[in-house]
Parts: sequence; C-alpha cells; structure tokens
Amino acid sequence: ALNILIFENELSQLLQALPRALALLPDAFIIQDIGLARLIRFLAPRQILHGSTQMTVTNHEHISLITDLDLNRYVLGREVSIPEMEIIRKNTDKELEVFVHGALCVAYSGQCLTSEGFGGRSANRGQCAQSCRMEYDLVVDGEKKDLGNKHYLVSPKDLCGLEDISKLQEMGIDSFKIEGRLKTPQYVAETTSAYKKEMQKNLSHQDREDFKHNLAITYSRGFFNGWMDGVNHQALVDGRYGSHRGLEIGNLESRRGKVLRLHSLHSLKAGDGLLFADYQTKSSSSFPTWGGRIFEIELLNDSTSPKRTDPKNETTPEKPSFHYDLTFAYEFPVMEIPTGATVYLNDSPSLEKEISRTYTDKSQWKSHPVKMRFQGSRGNNLVISVMEGDLIRAQAQSIKALEEARNPTTALNYEKALAEAKSLSGTGFHLQELAFDVEENLFISDKDLRQTRQRAMAAWEEWQSQEKGIAAGNFSLRSSEEAEQWILSVQSGFLQTQNIPTKKSNPKLNLLIRETSQIHGLAGLPLDTVYLDFEHGKDYKTTIKAIRDLGFKAAIATTRILKPAEYHNLKVIEALKPDAILIRNLGALNYFAKIGIPLIGDFSLNCSNSLTATYLFSKGLQSLCPSYDLNQWQLFDLIDSLNGEKFEITVHQYLPSFHMEHCVFAAFLSTGTSFKDCGNPCEKHRVELRDQNGTLHPL
Repeated sequence: ALNILIFENELSQLLQALPRALALLPDAFIIQDIGLARLIRFLAPRQILHGSTQMTVTNHEHISLITDLDLNRYVLGREVSIPEMEIIRKNTDKELEVFVHGALCVAYSGQCLTSEGFGGRSANRGQCAQSCRMEYDLVVDGEKKDLGNKHYLVSPKDLCGLEDISKLQEMGIDSFKIEGRLKTPQYVAETTSAYKKEMQKNLSHQDREDFKHNLAITYSRGFFNGWMDGVNHQALVDGRYGSHRGLEIGNLESRRGKVLRLHSLHSLKAGDGLLFADYQTKSSSSFPTWGGRIFEIELLNDSTSPKRTDPKNETTPEKPSFHYDLTFAYEFPVMEIPTGATVYLNDSPSLEKEISRTYTDKSQWKSHPVKMRFQGSRGNNLVISVMEGDLIRAQAQSIKALEEARNPTTALNYEKALAEAKSLSGTGFHLQELAFDVEENLFISDKDLRQTRQRAMAAWEEWQSQEKGIAAGNFSLRSSEEAEQWILSVQSGFLQTQNIPTKKSNPKLNLLIRETSQIHGLAGLPLDTVYLDFEHGKDYKTTIKAIRDLGFKAAIATTRILKPAEYHNLKVIEALKPDAILIRNLGALNYFAKIGIPLIGDFSLNCSNSLTATYLFSKGLQSLCPSYDLNQWQLFDLIDSLNGEKFEITVHQYLPSFHMEHCVFAAFLSTGTSFKDCGNPCEKHRVELRDQNGTLHPL
C-alpha cells in the first residue's frame, strides 16, 4: 500500500525507492495520490494499480474522470451504503472493493485533518493520532451538556458486515477488505476464516453468531454494520468507550468476599480475561473499569446449555445462559466493582490457541495442485519435471546417474517416487498427479532423490515468479533518470501551454462566507470573488445578486462529498450560473468540466505535488488550492515548481477537522436516526466539541 500524499520535495527521493519496489513484482499498488499513480504508470506502464479508499471515491463520476490513469480497482469510501454501491456498480466496469470488517474512521476517507490540526501529524500520510478515539465534552449554546458517561462522542463502533456479504456478492462487488492494521495474527486468521466461509455460503445462523462472538473477543469496540444500510446516528457511536472492549457477556450479580457471581451469556474458563465497566455511576470523566484474569471458576447448577439449530433452519436459537462464581488474583479489587457492572470477555487463551492452529498447523495451510513426471534410464540422470497441463515448466536432474540396484528393495519404484513427490509440506503445493517413466530396478540415493525434487520445485516457483512479472508488465520498467526527465518535461510543458508570465502579478483576495448575514460586512472590501458555502444550497439566488451588486464575482462551493443520488445539488448550482464554482470533489469536476463556468479546485482534492496539480489542471481547473497537509516550505516547493499564478492559498480559516457522515447533533441532541426524524437540532443550537486541552471545536 502506497496510499499516501507525496510532497513535491519527495519526488526525487521517491525515484530512488520506487524502481526497487516495482522490481519486487508486487501484484498491485494501493494508491491515494494521483501524482504517484502517474509516476508509477510512467515507470511501469502495465503495473496493476488500485485506488485507495483515501481517494474519497463515493460516486461513479469520480471514476470516470480519472479513467485515463487506468486504475484496475477502486476501494470505495466506507460511508457508501449498499444502495449507493449498486448505482456505482451499474455505472462502471472497474473492479470495486469495499470494507466489510474492522475499525471505522468517523471522518470521510481522505478528508480528516484532525491529527494535522491537533498536532501537525497528517492522517493522509499514515500518521493518524486517532483523535476520534479521544474524549470530548458536548458544549451546547455555551453550556456543557450532561450526557452521563458518554464521553467518546466521535468514536464509532467497529464494522462487522458479515451478514451483508451475500448482498454484496449478488451486486457484483469484486473484493472484500478487512481492516487489520496493528492487529494480532489471531485477529487476521479468525476474520479471514469467517468471511471466507460466509462467501462460500457455509455458515448457519448459529455458526455466524459463534464467529461474531470470537471476532468480538479478539478485537472489538462493539459491532455495527457501519453505513451499509445508510446512516443511523443512534447506533454508530456508543459513546462510552473508544478502545477494545471485547464480547459483552452479562452483568455482575453479586459479590461474596473475594468471589464474584456472574450471569453470563458465554461459557468461561480459568485464564480468561474479563473487563468490568461501571456505566451506572455518573462521572465528569471516563467511567471506571477493572480488568483481570479468572483464577478459579465454579459453574453453578442452574446453568442452561445452548440449543443448536439445524443449519438449514435460520430461526434465532435460544441464547445460552451460565451462572458462575469467579475468583481472581488476591490483589484484584473485588469490593470496588459495583453490582450491575457490565462484563466483557476480552481475552481467551483457549480461543487464541485454537485460532493459532489454523496458521501454525501445516496440515491446514492452503496449497496449490502440481503435476510431476519422473523420467530415467540406466546410466542417465533422473529427471523430475513439474508440469502445467502437458507442458514442462520446470525441471531438475539428479547429481548422479541411475545405476542397477544391488537389492531390489532399494530400487526406485512408483510407490517410492509417489512418497517423495507428496513430500511438499510447507511449500504451498500438493501433488495432484504423478507420471512415472523410469526403467525397472534402478537405484538412486534417498538424499539425491530428495534434493532433485527440491530443486525441481524451486525451479517451478522461479518460473511462476517470472510469469507474474511478465503479466504485471514489469519487464518494461523505466529508469529513475528517465522518470526525473519526464517530471521536468511535465512541469515545463504545463508552463508553456498555460502561457504563465514569469513575473508575478498582484494576487487577488477572495472570501468564503457561510451565512447570508455576512454579506453586510463586505461593502468596501478589496475583494475579487466571494464563495458561498451555505447549508443545502439555500439562499443562493438572492445572495448571488447581492454580491454582484457590490461589484464582486459570486462563486458557489460544491459539497465536499458527492453521493450517487445527490446530483440534484450540482444541477441547482448549474442552473444558478455563478461566476465560478469551487470544486471540492472529483465527481463534481467531471460533472462540470464542459459547462463553460470557471472551476477552482479546493483543498479537499488533496493536491500536494506538481504531478497531481498538472493532472487536475488538465481536467479543467483554472486554479487550485493545495492540500492543507502541506506546511509552508512544502507549499513553497509546490508552487515554485509550477509558478504561483495558478494557485489559490488559504491564509485565514478554521482548519476543518472531522468531515463526517455521522451527525453529532442528531446522535446526542435527538433520538432520530437521520435528518428525516432528528428534528434538526443543528438549526436551533450552536454546538461545539471541547477536547481534553479545553479547546473548542465548532460543529
């Protein structure tokens, strides 16, 4: 994965590393940066490229715009719902990949500047500080809102789309993505196994529930299917925690000395790790938690066993119920934990051991079939061939020639050859077919036989590697020197075609407003263009006239995110015929490219180098605001490479942080799941998030 923004001063460093990476013959690169995609296309024209979710691909117009980059696959934004995926699927023949499991970013993919704003760490550069997992106060109209023990207001639950797999398969989604960054091998093994079996339609309802329980124990902040079914502002964020909790199994019933009595919906064993959370006691900070391992366990006699359903019967089974008395280590603070505390199973050594066998036990490893042929005659070397159909793809000869066997029991026969040909454990292959064409009663030492077979398999793997390289097109790899000259030619060619003067002209001052009342402060200012960024496009018509009456140009900003069913927003802008349009997503750029209105690219296009900039200019932008991920020196490097005439620089503004599909207003100031039933508290209140340093962040 190379899904990071590339700064202008890094292009030369990249040219030293990229050819080496390409020479490794990767199956594909996952890329966010358009300039990086162009560079790899030049270096290795047939290298397979995937568009990262960080490209903010939420509509098919985006894909159409950059079709000349020849990306083979696009990882859709995690905020795209299943109905929206269907529209995108019908409008492109490119491969589509979607996230189905793992951590969710609360912000739109590629549109989070919180880490950058809080601490100068760019999430677009893989340096996310996970600010969404921090605690925040909700400040409403200047007063802190009492939300009980809900402090993690923008920390979403983890995605679990296990039950949506069949819909996605029927729709024609090509690839399912499991988020596994910094997770354990057990997490990787269990999630992969669960989704593979679901894809093969081998899971009953109970099997699916068992897998979900195991997945929760390995890592979970609570499960939800994210935005698969659209927005649900009441369900996405729990608010009580921002880190791993595990599987919720019940509540603490009582304490007796050093013994805790628990009514559990999951079986437990000595050694299991439990987390107790007190969500009942109101607190100005995080609720208290206690964690420890079970030292001794007693199953009480009023437990009931789980009832399994027939795999063909998808009715919900009766949940198991267990009563336990639990003893922990002597120092565990039993008496601090209140009755009623919520209990989570968040570590299970026995489950970890069971899962580990799936990748440590070689008998369970996936393997590919191979065909072999043994050939030999008296006085000649044994030849072992590895076949693809009837074609020989790899061969190896024995060190010594075959000779007459002194004892018939030591002669090489079919059974002995078969045993050797099957000795492929740990290689990733298994024998499918053996052809044996060796004269009778000939001898070869066991060592020579084994080593000949090993050399034949090594030659087979080498042939496969070469074939992969040919398929990927890496044999046409250009040099870094050629690429450096190409970058210079792109820059110089752009400057010539744009006829940009070498002498800098006087810059213009443009202003963005978000409320109609701000018009009253514009008179007499030395402005060129006023951008309108109103909610849902309201009040545009009268405001455009008022701005023009003041002698300024009036421009309208598009939304930063464009979904497939939201083209009416673009049609409204087109009908109003503003003097310019501030383009915030590549789908809108494709939509407006030929209507004749000047187009200005905004910061959300994530332009950080000249290769990206020249590409976007070639698509119809007249000017462009570089990414906010750039510091001033990186910004200077970029505009100096292409002359500053074509760039618009933001000099004063709140740095936008979380740009979210999740609505904090609806989640914590209403009981509504979407704008249809939330009562629109955003129109009645001024709301801010206050971080742990006391800084207020307006919503």
